[in-house]
Amino acid sequence: MATDNSVNAAPIHLAIVGGGPTCTYVLERLAALVRGRREAAALEIVIYDLSGEFGPGQVHSPDQTRTSYLNRVVGQVAFAADESVVDAGPLLPTSERPTLLQWCRRKFEETGDPLYDVVAEDWPRRFVHGEALRDQFTVYVEILRAVEGVEVTLRQAEVVDLEERGDRFAVLTADGAPAYEADYVLMLTGHSSNRPELDPRQAPLARFSAEHPAHFIPSAYPLERSLTPAHTGPGTTVACLGMGLTGIDVLLYLTEGRGGRFERDADGELVYRPCGAEPDSIVAFSRSGLFTFARPYNEKERDIAALEYKGPFLTTAAVAELRRTVGVPNVIGGAPKRQLDFERHVFPLILLEMALIQYGVLYGPEFREAAVRAAQPAYEKFLADADAFADHHEAGAFLVAPVEELARGLAERVDDVLAGRTVQAAHLDGESADGLPPVDRAVRSFLTVVYGAEQAEALLSEAGDPQAFAAAVAAAESPWRHATRAAEHRFSWERTINPVPVPEAGYASPEEYVETFLDFLDRDIRWASQGNLSNPAKAAADAAWRDMRGVVIEAVDFGGLLASSHRTFLGVYTPHHNRLCQGASVEAMEKVTALIKSGRVDISVGPGARVECDEERGLFRVGSPVTGAVRYADALVDARVHSFDAERDVMPIYPNLLRRGIVRKWVNPGVGEPDFVPGGLDLTPEFHPVRADGSVEPRITFLGPPSEGVMYHQIGALRPNKDHHVIRDILCWIHAFMPQESPAGGETKELERNPS
Repeated sequence: MATDNSVNAAPIHLAIVGGGPTCTYVLERLAALVRGRREAAALEIVIYDLSGEFGPGQVHSPDQTRTSYLNRVVGQVAFAADESVVDAGPLLPTSERPTLLQWCRRKFEETGDPLYDVVAEDWPRRFVHGEALRDQFTVYVEILRAVEGVEVTLRQAEVVDLEERGDRFAVLTADGAPAYEADYVLMLTGHSSNRPELDPRQAPLARFSAEHPAHFIPSAYPLERSLTPAHTGPGTTVACLGMGLTGIDVLLYLTEGRGGRFERDADGELVYRPCGAEPDSIVAFSRSGLFTFARPYNEKERDIAALEYKGPFLTTAAVAELRRTVGVPNVIGGAPKRQLDFERHVFPLILLEMALIQYGVLYGPEFREAAVRAAQPAYEKFLADADAFADHHEAGAFLVAPVEELARGLAERVDDVLAGRTVQAAHLDGESADGLPPVDRAVRSFLTVVYGAEQAEALLSEAGDPQAFAAAVAAAESPWRHATRAAEHRFSWERTINPVPVPEAGYASPEEYVETFLDFLDRDIRWASQGNLSNPAKAAADAAWRDMRGVVIEAVDFGGLLASSHRTFLGVYTPHHNRLCQGASVEAMEKVTALIKSGRVDISVGPGARVECDEERGLFRVGSPVTGAVRYADALVDARVHSFDAERDVMPIYPNLLRRGIVRKWVNPGVGEPDFVPGGLDLTPEFHPVRADGSVEPRITFLGPPSEGVMYHQIGALRPNKDHHVIRDILCWIHAFMPQESPAGGETKELERNPS
């Protein structure tokens, strides 16, 4: 609590621009720190939010449609620092810092509403997350206001500019109210969009829409305002450009959100019952023609610390060694940096990890141990001279080859057992002379993956009679539609990212393509339901692209990649990452499948689809040579996530800050090639902007999308028990004006920040 002498201290003036989820986390840390502080801090905090949705922000508004899902399971969402956060400082009592799971359980006890009756692995609706954020925001504000010397003011207003006034910045708002002068400004503006007239992808569509009956919607959110019945109601065809999470939100809002219902038929299949308020047709399309893949059931929730993957090959030490051996010297932010080529130097290691994980799940831990040993010589050679290979295809094949050879040899023996060509599995024990693990254990592991533990045990009970065993295996069916021969389980990056391949001559008809696509969706949903530890392909994607994302961040951040490689990474590999491990829930993908089968959602244009402006009809034309389908749309919604660009942003604050020279865009300088300018701000590791003159402005801090470019993957909800980077980033800001107290109450110490 505050001491007497602190009451008269001049307050520190803080302005927080953006009252959404990250602001909630900020207030939690401030609340815990000021309440538990021996030397009280006098703070005057003004929080601005245009929507007035303090806590959830507009994206997670509790008042939004109930059809949108949060892109994270309940058990992976928190609102406060916990014991895992290094140097967090005082923690609030557990009753004041519930996780989303605990908040939902409490809400269910209070209301009895089954909406809140969830377990850790469930996928919540986004508005539920918003309700919890609003509640926790209110709790933290009340804690702060109860501390003597602390004031908190909430202002529903749009911040349009920051004006330097001596040692402070004046916060200017669109309503013309007197400017608040802040010692420190924290910018938490969250997701935004770009002005269509400044976006070369959107400008022609916007101009066409202005002159013709066709209606262009440059940004999908908020759905309730952008997708009005006047333009997307009955009698219309709506084209949805983008098949990621935003695109799925659009499909569900225009159908279920309008009053349609999903029901199970007698066979348990989900079917869609229209209500009549939907568009006649929703044409979903994208460059890849693929939705994000279904996110697997999260088996790791039972013990995250033990079960999240830590690979032997894709490591920060490997990245450092590659910088030493093949890194290209450059100067980034005035300091020397050895840059890598993501595709040539990092991606082959991801392939190696994926192959190792996939076969390790399929054949068991002993195969994995043998494969790690077998791959080590090639791995060391790659680290020593990754540039010795013609391209990433050759490098990836070289690294994966030892694992493939081991898997191929074991698959032959497993198939011999399954076909009754060798003695029963129970008699095949011990490691073979060629380094293969015990075949009996590989058979057991394979059968468990393909058929499930219960059916595997039933099959193995016949192992004493090879012929009876082979007959039982041949008659069995995999509930996840796995291939039943081990030889057919081959790791393939191309099949992984292109599971609906295009025949050389294209598809005979749009209907054939849709049938093929639905077949893939069925298999993908089944695989996702098996889980991220039990399904080989889902385990490989989840571990290599999600659990090990910190290594990729280490490779990318602050000019870690060559300019051209950085462009390729964001344009090619980030979409792969999003599709492989940032997908929608099984429940959402079942609904998408039902919408396609109902004919309400049309995916028949397929991959490579392009949108054109049909002057004669005054409509948007969507077509692709792959299927031959052509569709005309009355409305077109751009459901792609806009990358942050300070010059093009619809919010005036960023163009104004650029104009004043308070910020500048970050540039990855090319070495013998053009520079790359992603669009985000030039920031220090402490998230302070570098001004136009090259000096650092320590009074302003940017967290979230504006940091994308110089840093990677800075957006995301807070996770419990994770020492989450968002909390560490927030502490970095707080300790600039409120230094951390030592445990003994003596000298303060600076916060050590781990940028991973």
